[in-house]
Amino acid sequence: MAQLDKLIDRMQAGQEIILESGKAPVLRGESGASPMLTQQLTAGQIFGLVGEIAPAFLRDQVVQSKPVKFDYSYSSKNVAVDFSAENGQATARLSCSARKAEPAPAPVPGEPEINTLLRRMVQLGASDLHLTASHRPMVRLNGDMQELSDQPVLKPEALAAMLQAVTPTYNAVQFEKTHDTDFAYEIPKVARFRANLFLDRFGMGGVFRQVPVEIVTAEKLGLSKEVLDLCFLSKGLVLVTGPTGSGKSTTLCALVDFINRHRKDHIITIEDPIEFVHQRRNCLINQREVHVHTQSFANALRAALREDPDIVLVGELRDLETISIAIETAETGHLVFGTLHTTTAASTVDRIIEQFPGERQAQIRTMLASSLKGVISQTLCKKIGGGRVAAMETLFVNSAVSNLIRENKIYQIPSIMQTGKKQGMTVLNDVLFKLVTDKVVEPEEAYIKAIDKPAFAALLKSKSITLKLTGLEE
Repeated sequence: MAQLDKLIDRMQAGQEIILESGKAPVLRGESGASPMLTQQLTAGQIFGLVGEIAPAFLRDQVVQSKPVKFDYSYSSKNVAVDFSAENGQATARLSCSARKAEPAPAPVPGEPEINTLLRRMVQLGASDLHLTASHRPMVRLNGDMQELSDQPVLKPEALAAMLQAVTPTYNAVQFEKTHDTDFAYEIPKVARFRANLFLDRFGMGGVFRQVPVEIVTAEKLGLSKEVLDLCFLSKGLVLVTGPTGSGKSTTLCALVDFINRHRKDHIITIEDPIEFVHQRRNCLINQREVHVHTQSFANALRAALREDPDIVLVGELRDLETISIAIETAETGHLVFGTLHTTTAASTVDRIIEQFPGERQAQIRTMLASSLKGVISQTLCKKIGGGRVAAMETLFVNSAVSNLIRENKIYQIPSIMQTGKKQGMTVLNDVLFKLVTDKVVEPEEAYIKAIDKPAFAALLKSKSITLKLTGLEE
């Protein structure tokens, strides 16, 4: 039993415990504040009390006086802990949620063992489940890693057996050869998951990302009219880019769903693995999974041209051959959607061109200048109060941008985007700045996600917004 558990026992929903160095612990509620002990706490004692209940991966940060936030469960109570320390002083606030912690799901007879952990992940509203041998399971909740303290440490042999029980045959063979593999897994009426298995120094491990059963619509995502207008194009290339875990799949899914509801066409998706499952509405949708329904993205994309498509979605433009066929497909009268792991709209154009050998780059620039219609580059930011929000940089290829691509003046594209705001173009720094001024995202979180950090810091300074992270102040 942790020392703070004795104080948490006395809390009721809606109350908070305040620990400040040089003062006695205080219990605060609607009726006011009252001391819980007569003893005044030192900063060292607060470090010890918080460190005792903090998840293992955050304890070093507590010791180093770094601010941390985490959730702690005790005696059916959910407690949000907010710790900070500065100049030798320490403060911790423990807030008791009105909602009681739900009991962890019990194992369902006949189901794979991993389903219990996946149900727990869904119950918590987490985006990812991380399984590492010799560690307790962890989840990513609202962007932060959190240990499932009510679960035992995963023994290497037991974890390997748990993962192997749900691995498709093809992926089991691939894992034996390469020690990495990806596949989709589903618990009916619960959720679908994108799984990755890997090998590290602890043994076999896995990460399962939750793919909601219910499709997030374009309206719910708040996609702009200019972005939605891309869905009505008859041909061209539209790219959704961003780092891993930035919500690209969710945005692409919303665009396909929008087309499904507003057009009467044939859509072919090529994915690895299939994440969101689309039901037929106004469109016929054929979803093909690499290694299950086809050998590769390139093979499926080449075959798609003989399958009478109007719209083709390529889950990932991961190699030269796939990119080349995608551009040709967009040029020959089809609307092609794809993804790349780039962080800005301009760098996306550079990345595509640089994939090709020097003697082909002039030709590709000419093809891109006519076929590329739009680039959506996004990143996910933690929202104040929980949850995450996408910050989207958008480029729409007009005649000016097309000329810059053809003339190999990609570096001038950001300037066109700044002057193209009336056409719906957005620059990441401006989007992040608006999220800060609208009190959706903390300045520090936006600064971390900004690509051009000096320019973003200058934007904040123009509104007298200060950054509180050490080393970031001007």
